[in-house]
Amino acid sequence: MLDLYTIGHVKRISPEAPVPVLCVTHEHMRAGGAGNTVLNLLSLGMQVKVIGRIGPDIYGEHLRRQLAEEGVCVENLVVDPSFMTPRKNRMMADQHQLVRVDHENPISLHAELEERLLARLPSLVKECDIVAISDYAKGFLTPKFLQALIKYTNVPVIVDPKGLDFKRYSGSSLIKPNLAEAIAAAGLGMEASLEDVAEKLLRDINVETLAITRSQDGISIFQKGQPRCDFPAIVHQVRDVTGAGDTVLAVMTAGLANGMALATTAQLANHAAAIAIERIGCARVSIGDLERRALAI
Repeated sequence: MLDLYTIGHVKRISPEAPVPVLCVTHEHMRAGGAGNTVLNLLSLGMQVKVIGRIGPDIYGEHLRRQLAEEGVCVENLVVDPSFMTPRKNRMMADQHQLVRVDHENPISLHAELEERLLARLPSLVKECDIVAISDYAKGFLTPKFLQALIKYTNVPVIVDPKGLDFKRYSGSSLIKPNLAEAIAAAGLGMEASLEDVAEKLLRDINVETLAITRSQDGISIFQKGQPRCDFPAIVHQVRDVTGAGDTVLAVMTAGLANGMALATTAQLANHAAAIAIERIGCARVSIGDLERRALAI
């Protein structure tokens, strides 16, 4: 999806309605959603291939061009004639978000495009060290395509899930929901302990590891037959949580692809998320950012 930022100042209330008047000073566009994960992977020194969908519009073309200019392989960013490239326009005044305007039509991936991508899948993942699935529930990840991606991949598969049915991701190596998503998917209610939620999810889903992100409380790792491991976050100032989950997915993907231990990877992801939410908008976190954060602790 494409993230648009319309930035300016508010100096008065509109005479037409009780709403602020935003006097725009500048605008910019950048890859959002799964694209934000891609940009963070690039900042961490990874080489990236993307599989995804855009619409036949100027926003999709901008997205393709921006990723290609960054060095991303975009050969499998397919154009769906019936689809609108999702875009989110954040109206910002003095670093505060006033409103977000979304343009999207989440529809299932066209069968012809699905078959084309399924045929390419073996060659696509052949040279990959790891696969990261960023699910935003826009219809691209059909059950058939999702299971093929997980089943026929001989490398670790990390999933940032969406929705209530985590069984869709059965067979993946690691699932990374946030706390609210994990509680909802477990169906145990808000009064359930985190241990009960994790136990239910691990029992119901064929997955090796569950990494539950808990905002300012950090990340909790659960594995079958293993004690819970908590990795607290150190956040100096919460300014904007936009895209923090994408950043965590990117760092965990990069860490595990490079053979890092899960505990080390989780702690690095914590640092990266803390850096991201201290900045405005979707932030790219680099290796240098992580080094400076680690040295400052």
